[in-house]
Amino acid sequence: MELFRPDIYQKSIFTIDYKKLKKSGIKCLLFDLDNTLSAMSISLPDAKTKSLIASLTDLGFRVIIVSNSSKKRIEPFKDHLNVDAAARSFKPLKNKYLKIQKIYNLKDTEIAAIGDQLITDIYGANRMGFTSILVNPISNYEFFISKFSQFFERKVYKKLNKMGLLTKGKYYD
Repeated sequence: MELFRPDIYQKSIFTIDYKKLKKSGIKCLLFDLDNTLSAMSISLPDAKTKSLIASLTDLGFRVIIVSNSSKKRIEPFKDHLNVDAAARSFKPLKNKYLKIQKIYNLKDTEIAAIGDQLITDIYGANRMGFTSILVNPISNYEFFISKFSQFFERKVYKKLNKMGLLTKGKYYD
């Protein structure tokens, strides 16, 4: 169950202490797209998200969108936020993560992955040795395949809660 427990749990991408991450040696932030950076029904980033990402790049972070969504879905965000992106990542599999590490010459200790799902985002990051950061989903709307994984995710949350490892709404960093 430890592989499903996030290192950090925050309300949203806007409540994460990025300066603390920088001080701990994090150089690269991998953001999930759907329900982390934006609701699934939105096709472009809003001004608040755009401002946050700009401030993160100003702090010296490399920002990459890593999503299981298609290139067509990700490209408008990539272009408007002026960041790199990896589409069809098949999280929690390791392939895209390993490719990113190789391309950008990053150690696992220099990467933080931020997402709203335990099974894809947190489990995938923890398997790689990245700092894993869970945020609440922006919206309750999910793709059909995500609804399927949500069934298992509820079971994992319940077990983590029972073990005292993770409680929804009890944030920590």
